[in-house]
Amino acid sequence: MWQTAIEAAMKTIRQNIEQHPGLFPHITENQRYNWGGNGDWIEGFYTGLMWLAYEYSGDAFFKKSASDLLSNFEDRLVRHHGLDHHDIGFLYSLSAVAEWQITGNPQAKELALQAADKLVARYRPNFGAIQAWGQEGDPENGGRIIIDCLLNLPLLYWAYEQTEDRRYYEIAVKHANKSLRFLVRGDGSSYHTFYFDQENGNALRGGTHQGYQDGSTWTRGQSWGVYGFALSYRYTKDPVYLDASKRLAKYFIAHLPEDHVAYWDFDVQVEAGTPRDSSASAITACGILELLEWMEPNDPDRELFQTALGNMMRSLVANYSTKDLPGAEGLIQHGSYHVRGNRGPDDYMIWGDYYYLEALVRMEKGIKGYW
Repeated sequence: MWQTAIEAAMKTIRQNIEQHPGLFPHITENQRYNWGGNGDWIEGFYTGLMWLAYEYSGDAFFKKSASDLLSNFEDRLVRHHGLDHHDIGFLYSLSAVAEWQITGNPQAKELALQAADKLVARYRPNFGAIQAWGQEGDPENGGRIIIDCLLNLPLLYWAYEQTEDRRYYEIAVKHANKSLRFLVRGDGSSYHTFYFDQENGNALRGGTHQGYQDGSTWTRGQSWGVYGFALSYRYTKDPVYLDASKRLAKYFIAHLPEDHVAYWDFDVQVEAGTPRDSSASAITACGILELLEWMEPNDPDRELFQTALGNMMRSLVANYSTKDLPGAEGLIQHGSYHVRGNRGPDDYMIWGDYYYLEALVRMEKGIKGYW
C-alpha cells in the first residue's frame, strides 16, 4: 500500500519539477500551486521532497534538481531576504542540511551553519527563547514564541554536533524548555503562541494566530508539538521531552474524527464544510514514528500509537492523496493554512506534501527525513 502511494507521489514531484523549473510552490485556494521565487517560510519543503524522492528511488534526476537550488538558498541567506522569522530551520534543514547529509557537499554544510547562526541571532535572553516573528523590539511580536519553532531547533542541535559549540545546544534546550512550560497545557493540549514582556521576561498570556480562538487547540500547532518534542528527545535524551510528545500525541489521537484526519482546530464546531487540515495529521504521523523509535518495547502506549499511525496513514492515502488524480500538483488534498484569515483554507499545502511523503518513506524504507 505504501509503495504504490510513494510511486504516485514521485510522479507528481517529477511533473512539478519539469513543468516549473527553478520555481517554488506557494499556497493558493484553487487546487494549483502558485509557482514563484524563494521568499516565504515554506520553500525548504519542496527541496526536502526532492531529497526524499532521491533517497527512496536513487534517481539522479531528483538529486540534481535539489542540488541546483542550493545556490538559490545561499543567495537568500546572503541577502537576508524574508528571514526576519524563526522558520530558518524549515528552510535550511530541508535544503542545506539534507544535501550535506546525503552528498557530503561542504558548501551545503557551511551554508547550514550560517543559517544556524541566523537562528541563534533570534534568541532573546530577556525571556529565554527564540523570537518567532519580526525584528528585535517589534511592539507586537518582540516577546512572542510559537509552537512551530520546535521544528526549527534541530538545525541548532545539528550545528552543535558539527562544531561542538555549546551555544547552539543551549539555546535549543532553553527554547524547548520555555515551550514546554508555557505552550503545553495540563491536559496535553497546546497554545499556538505565547507572549512575554520584552524587558523583564515576565509571562503575559497564551494565544493563537491561526487557530480558532486564543484558548483553543489549533491542530497543526499540536502536531508541531508532537514531532518537535520527540526530536528534542532524539538530540538530548531528556525524558521530559519524550513525555511531552506522548501527551500531545494522545490528545491529538483522542480528538480525531471517524476518518482519523484532523479538522483545522480541535475546538471549532464541526459543520458541513468545516475545513480539515490533512497536513496536521501527516506531521503527527511523522511525530509518532519518531516516538515509536524511542519508546521502550514494553511501553503501554506503544499499541495505541501504532494503531493510530496506521489509521491516519491509511486514511490519508485512501481518502486524501492525489494518487488517482492525474495532473494534480499536490500530494494530499484538504490541507489548511490560515482558516480564520481565509488564506488557503482548503488546498494543497507543500509542508503537508513533505510530511506525508516523509512518513511513507520512513515506514517503507526507514528514511527519516532531515531534522
